[in-house]
Amino acid sequence: MEEEFEIAESQSQASFDVKAFLIRVLSYWKLFLLFIGVGVFVVYQQNIRKQQSYRLSTQISIEEESNPLFTSTTSLTFNWGGVSGKVQTIMTSLRSRSIHEKVVDNLEFYITYLKQSRFRKDDIYKSSPIRINLTPNTNQVLNHPIKITILESNKFQLSVNFESNIARTQNFSSKKRSNLDVSIGEFTKQFTLGDTISLPYINGVVYLEEDRAPNVNDEFFIKFSDFDAVVAKYRNKLVIDNPRNSPTLNLSIVDVNKEKIVDYLNETVSVLSEDQLNRKNQFVTNTIEFIDNQLDRVKSQLTLNADSLNNYKQKNRIFDLTNESVAINSKLTLLETDKDDLNRKLAYYKSLETYLKTSNSFTDVPSPSISGIDEANIVSNINKINALSVQKSKYGSTVRKDATIFSDLNREIEGLKLVLFENINSASNELIREQQLINNKIAIEDAKIRKLPKAQQKLFDIQRQYTLSEKTYNTFLAKRGEADIIKSASVSDIVIIDSAKDTGATPIDLKLSSRYLFAIVGGILPPLLLAFLLTFFDNKLHNPQVLEKLSNIPLLGVVGKNDLENNMIVHLKPKSTIAEGFRSIRSSLQYFYKKNNLEGSKTVMVTSSVSGEGKTFCSINIATVFAMSGKKAVLVGLDLRKPKIFGDFEIENDIGVVNYLIGQKGFDEVIQKTKVPNLDVITSGPIPPNPSELLMNDKMDEMMDYLKNTYDYIVLDTPPIGLVADALELTDYADATIYVVRQDYTKKGMLNLINTKYSKGEIENLSFVYNGYNQKGKYGYGYGYGYGYGYGYGSYGNGYNEDESNKKSIINRIKTFFS
Repeated sequence: MEEEFEIAESQSQASFDVKAFLIRVLSYWKLFLLFIGVGVFVVYQQNIRKQQSYRLSTQISIEEESNPLFTSTTSLTFNWGGVSGKVQTIMTSLRSRSIHEKVVDNLEFYITYLKQSRFRKDDIYKSSPIRINLTPNTNQVLNHPIKITILESNKFQLSVNFESNIARTQNFSSKKRSNLDVSIGEFTKQFTLGDTISLPYINGVVYLEEDRAPNVNDEFFIKFSDFDAVVAKYRNKLVIDNPRNSPTLNLSIVDVNKEKIVDYLNETVSVLSEDQLNRKNQFVTNTIEFIDNQLDRVKSQLTLNADSLNNYKQKNRIFDLTNESVAINSKLTLLETDKDDLNRKLAYYKSLETYLKTSNSFTDVPSPSISGIDEANIVSNINKINALSVQKSKYGSTVRKDATIFSDLNREIEGLKLVLFENINSASNELIREQQLINNKIAIEDAKIRKLPKAQQKLFDIQRQYTLSEKTYNTFLAKRGEADIIKSASVSDIVIIDSAKDTGATPIDLKLSSRYLFAIVGGILPPLLLAFLLTFFDNKLHNPQVLEKLSNIPLLGVVGKNDLENNMIVHLKPKSTIAEGFRSIRSSLQYFYKKNNLEGSKTVMVTSSVSGEGKTFCSINIATVFAMSGKKAVLVGLDLRKPKIFGDFEIENDIGVVNYLIGQKGFDEVIQKTKVPNLDVITSGPIPPNPSELLMNDKMDEMMDYLKNTYDYIVLDTPPIGLVADALELTDYADATIYVVRQDYTKKGMLNLINTKYSKGEIENLSFVYNGYNQKGKYGYGYGYGYGYGYGYGSYGNGYNEDESNKKSIINRIKTFFS
């Protein structure tokens, strides 16, 4: 018995019904069509408004391009670095704001040329036949499309609409922004192509591109965007890829206009290459500038010396020195040249020391070679400081000022400066010693000069100054030419492998046609999910097969759904399928009575789990089918708490079972005739305060004995067994008990109680009647109303059944669909 109880419990547990889920899904076909239709419509609307995006790229390589003019005899030396670290430096430059500012400025991408399409204003860029040259240092209105309408005779109409009385403007020369007071509404004015437009919110010349002739009434738009916003936009769009840390960089941009991508990428590489070459030539550029300053100074001195020499010769009529003077002059010139070299070196060291102490940037240090300094340690350290300073300036536009990289670079520079100070001090001391030796030699030669005649001495001195200035000038001039050659021969380390080009780029967005597949899937999922959730959380009975799985109690019969307001459908429509269902139940009960050798009067009790499952409906019609078979039948209303059976028979409930049980009335007074032949009814009567006690007293036994002696069939309409205990007390009077469950109403968990009592043997001869079966409902499995279960079977032919197809209103059909 305990094992049977466990089986009943496990069967009563709710489980996911796959078959019910599939049938529910099929019943939602209208929802599927609705959602798929909406999804396809939404995708279609998106497709016709969607601008496709494209990805184009360019590829560059970072290489060590050494200057072919550098040889072992080249007096000017520069530090060019190497490939190591250059890739990361170039990537940092590409991410810098300054690079993108130059590109946007060069391409004037802050000006957008638009043309109205069906759903939006499209960027037509180079396809636009009109162009505008902005007047320098003037303001242009931001983010307000200015419409240009082409008129006849090279005229056009300019119009702009303002929705606010304040407009934002920007000067694209200085990049300054300001506010402008404007009048709300549309401003229009006609101009001739090529005229200078001078308005508070647009200043420039609108002209036509060559070989472009727009049609009259064609409309175009010019829109100015904030310069910094455009820079930020393209700076964020630029994607830099360095595959496997190679010297190769792949630059790509995603945008809706392919021509803009091509121009932006190629201009970016051009600006980067120019910037990199300028940085690379920074040292030689500084050197050339320094040499030019020295040439100007020496040239002025040389001119003065030449004038002095010519004037002295003409005045004193001395045009040549003696042989002795020439020899002395040659020797002194060499000594003075050596002295000048020493002074130049000392001056460079002095200038370099002061520069290192007072400057924060060391990119302007000229080459030591211009002063004839070839000290290896000094040249190397200056080159290192210069390289670190260039690197520091590159990071300045992309890295925060408090970043660790700046501390590291400053620490390295300070260390090199300390070493340089020691090198400068040592080299200066050595040069001073050499200078003293040369001064001694010059003093010896000067003593020889003083022995010459006065006129010769004066001419000798002027000639010597002129020769020294001329030699110094020629030296600087040679170095200037050498520096120019080196600069002109220098090439960028950036090599373009593949420039950006539109070779038939395809959209990177999802193909428009494939979006419809997602729309279909998206339309299927909501109804599918709804069906799954409703099925998963649905705990009601929807078909007889589920009832069979949840309980071992036999199914006596299936009754269709009653669409009449009156419960007496067997009497009112005896040829209906519902009436045949009750006849099938009658046959099954008769088979049961015969099988159990029951003679004489038979009693059947009808109960259910809760109110509303059709217990009274089944009681009335079971009693009716017995009466219609020619047998005397009585229907007894024992649901003392909620009496119902009197209304359908159009009788009163003033007197009934309660009156008999308390001794107020006799049998003849409580039994009422009905319009159904052979069927009497005993209503429950007034609602008592103690219904359970009344049903348990001796008067109940007397009443049942009397009824068995009077009637062939007794149908007891009892309270729901799931709510009160009254029905359990009445099972002793019943030969068969019918437990009514109702489709789409009875919850699966309600069967636990009756399964338990049945498995324990507390209720015997128990059968289910499945009420409210809707064969056309969502969860039907092909049952017929005459299907027989349990102890008997029923069969009928549909040929004589009445047509019960009722035409429902549209509202009722919608309610049925979503129920």
